Amino acid sequence: MKVLGIDIELFHHASVKLKNGKVIYIDPFELSGPGLEKADVVLVTHSHYDHCSPNDVEMISDENTIIITVADAMSKLNHLKVKGIVLIEPGKTIKINSETITAVPAYNINKQYHPKDNDWVGFIVQMNGVKVYHSGDTDLIPEMKDIDVDIALLPVGGTYTMNAMEAAQATKTFKRCNVAIPMHYGTIVGSASDAETFRENAGCEVKFLM
Repeated sequence: MKVLGIDIELFHHASVKLKNGKVIYIDPFELSGPGLEKADVVLVTHSHYDHCSPNDVEMISDENTIIITVADAMSKLNHLKVKGIVLIEPGKTIKINSETITAVPAYNINKQYHPKDNDWVGFIVQMNGVKVYHSGDTDLIPEMKDIDVDIALLPVGGTYTMNAMEAAQATKTFKRCNVAIPMHYGTIVGSASDAETFRENAGCEVKFLM
């Protein structure tokens, strides 16, 4: 689906492809089907198996692909034959051609699945002037008040991340968010009803991509 000029495909869970000239995958997981485009860039938010899948990253990578990820995920991916693997941490920005990629904090507050000290991340990707935020696995955290984006992909399934109501509150916490897309539901945790609850309570337009 084209959203604000960016082609966005949400495969399932938190696995996303962004395309606007360049092809960027975020947390590719259980990809299938013919015709998967090769990635210019692959972003991996953290090392959990449902976000950092070496087999899926390899499937969409070639000798021209750049992988950007955190330290513990890098150790799972450094055997891949790609152009390069770049380490990132919260607060760091990397520019690749015309795309700008910024890592932002992603962590749990009231549970221990994603500790803040791990320095795991979400990403803000700027493509052709449009800013897309993929939150990674996170709770509603204080740093979200600084998020200023056009499109936000947010987990709504709860258990390991924000639930639907917390994600809806996040859209009202951001400095700006024009369109929100629910993710991280319907497979391992969460259901379609969580996505609907999010839509009913979000502070911006909501689009469903799965």
